[in-house]
Amino acid sequence: MISFEDVTAAAERIRGKVIRTPTLASHALSRATGADITLKLENLQAVGSFKERGAANKLALLTPEERARGVIAVSAGNHAQGVARHASLLGIDAVIVMPKFTPAGKVVRTRNWGARVVLEGETFAEALMFAQDMQAREGRTFVHPYDDAAVMAGQGTCALELLEDAGDLDMLVAPIGGGGLLAGCSIAARAMRPNMELIGVQVESYDSLSAFPGPATHPNGGSTIAEGIAVLQIGTQTDEVIRKQVDKVLVVSECAIENAITLLAEGAKQVSEGAGAAALAALLTYPELFRSKKVALPISGGNIDSRILANTLLRAMLRDGRILRLVMEIPDRPGVLADISKTIGEAGGNIIEVSHQRLFAAPSVQAAQLEVMIEARDPEHAALITKALGLSYIVRRA
Repeated sequence: MISFEDVTAAAERIRGKVIRTPTLASHALSRATGADITLKLENLQAVGSFKERGAANKLALLTPEERARGVIAVSAGNHAQGVARHASLLGIDAVIVMPKFTPAGKVVRTRNWGARVVLEGETFAEALMFAQDMQAREGRTFVHPYDDAAVMAGQGTCALELLEDAGDLDMLVAPIGGGGLLAGCSIAARAMRPNMELIGVQVESYDSLSAFPGPATHPNGGSTIAEGIAVLQIGTQTDEVIRKQVDKVLVVSECAIENAITLLAEGAKQVSEGAGAAALAALLTYPELFRSKKVALPISGGNIDSRILANTLLRAMLRDGRILRLVMEIPDRPGVLADISKTIGEAGGNIIEVSHQRLFAAPSVQAAQLEVMIEARDPEHAALITKALGLSYIVRRA
C-alpha cells in the first residue's frame, strides 16, 4: 500500500507541472447545505481534471528506456488528456486508445495535447483489450487510470494541498470511480488529520461499494451524467486502500448529481462535470450527516459537454418551479395571444417558448391549444402566474 511519503514525494516531483488549484470556502454552498463547505477546484487544472496529477507522477518515474519506448493508455475522457499532456511535456510518444463511442470533443482535445488517438472497441472492455495487445506488441508502458501506486500517489497530492490550505476540517468527501482519487487522498488525510472522517460517493448505477464495508456488489451500469465515475468495479489496489482508510461510502442518484451541478454553477459559480459534483450531491442527499460540519469537497473535474450542461440547468429549473409549462384551451380569435402575453408580462413572467396548435389538439374547431413555457422567480411566483391566467382561460400544468 502506498505511504504518505509516496504522496509527498509525488508532490515534489510534479511541482510546477500541474496547477496548485485554489482552496476556497463557499458561503453559497454552506447556506444551501447547512455545512461549512470548502472546495478544492480541480476543475481549473490545465486539462480540467485532477487526473493529470497521477499521470504527471507516473510519467516522471519512467526510466529513460521506458520513455524511449513510449506509453499507452485507455480512456474515454480525463485520464486520456492528462497522459497526453504530460507525455507531450516530457517528449514521450503517447498512444491513447479510446472507445468508438467517445464524444468527438474529447477525441479532439486529446489529439490537441499531442497524443496519437486510436478509436477501437464498442465498449471500454474491448478498448482495453486492444490497448493491452498493442502494449505487448510495441513494448510501451501502460498508464493505468487508477489501479497503480504512482497514479494513486499523484492523485493524493490533491488532498495534500487541500489540507495545507484549508485549516481544520471534519470531513473529506470525494467521488469514487476506479478509486484512485479517494485512495490517494485518504493516505494524505490519515497522515495529516488522523481524526478526519473520509467518505466516498458513487452514483447509483455504478454502486459497487453500496454494501461498504461489506463485499463489493455487481452494479447494472448504464448511461449516467457522471461518466467520470462510471466504473463497474474499483481497482484491486485502490480497494485495499479504501477499505483500510475510508469510513463510509454513500450512493447518490442521477437527479441529485444534476441538482449539484446546478448549485455549483449558480451558487459557487463553478462549472463541474457529473463526477465532479458527486460529492456535493451526497450533501444534498444526506444533509443530516453533514449539518454544521466542516466539509471539504474536491470539484474533481469540469469537462462537461455544453449541451448537457445547458439541459441540466434547465431540467433543474423545471424541477424547482422556476420554469413553468402550461397548457391552455383558448378561443381561436384575434388578440388572444396578445392578451395572454400581456397577462404573463404583467405578472412578471418571461416567456421562453410557445406552441400554438389548432388542428390536432384543440377540442373544438373554434378553439386552439396553447402550450407556453415561462421562466419564474420561484414556485410561488409560478403559482401567481398560473392563477392570473386561470382567471380567463382553462389552464393546466404540463
